[in-house]
Amino acid sequence: MTTPAISFEFFPPQNLEASFRLWDTVQVLAPLSPRFVSVTYGAGGTTRDLTREAVATLHKSSGLKVATHLTCVNATRDETLGIAKGFAEAGVTDIVALRGDPPKGSDGFQPHPDGFGSSVDLIAALNDTSDFTIRVGAYPDTHPEASDPAADVAYLKRKFDAGASEALTQFFFEADTFFRFRDACEKAGIDKPITPGILPIENWKGAVRFAKRCGTHIPSWVVDAFEKAERDGREDLLATAICTELCSDLLDGGVDALHFYTLNRPELTREVCHALGVDPKVDLKNVA
Repeated sequence: MTTPAISFEFFPPQNLEASFRLWDTVQVLAPLSPRFVSVTYGAGGTTRDLTREAVATLHKSSGLKVATHLTCVNATRDETLGIAKGFAEAGVTDIVALRGDPPKGSDGFQPHPDGFGSSVDLIAALNDTSDFTIRVGAYPDTHPEASDPAADVAYLKRKFDAGASEALTQFFFEADTFFRFRDACEKAGIDKPITPGILPIENWKGAVRFAKRCGTHIPSWVVDAFEKAERDGREDLLATAICTELCSDLLDGGVDALHFYTLNRPELTREVCHALGVDPKVDLKNVA
């Protein structure tokens, strides 16, 4: 098993306590030398300003390559491209371009009258600036709004054709889910990197809610295992074992990079990375 390249997703803090948690998370995971870290937007663009602040701080102080999420929700084209320009001027040239989740309580995504109608339109506009490396989302399990799995593949191809260079998938529970999706993408003529998104399960009930929102299938064996682990107080052990086995299966199947959704809780992610042979880098010049 080869040692994978890794990357991490964080979300922006919404209060002082969360700010400390984000910084602690970065301090724990930065020594693993991720190829980049990303910072999310909230549903409906609710954390847009917080995202900008977190991205700027991480870019200046962490020494990591930082990618910012950028969505189409609740903003005009000029506002969205203005935000992107500000990131570029600050030296942040990696963007995860997404349509974005609609605001809570809404009936679904409604484009701003003067905004981008889809992630494809956003990607094309960002690509025209020539300023950015653009990553996008992908769905190994069918997106809740997609008619079938083939529609997800076709839409991902449109994203790549518009200028994306890499896709980061939604999380999933079984390696075969990713392999089927990867094979379908290759059959459709997609030859750009598709990196599996990995969710170390820090909170089982939260993971279930997340899976329902994004269409991720939860196998019955996973449900049974966590129900038993909760009774025995062994959720963390089970979560580490399941996540490590999933990653190992992916690496055995030819995957060379993994993207971890940390939820700003780094311990389980660090344990899984350690089990995969991703160890902290030591600067020998600073070792006494």
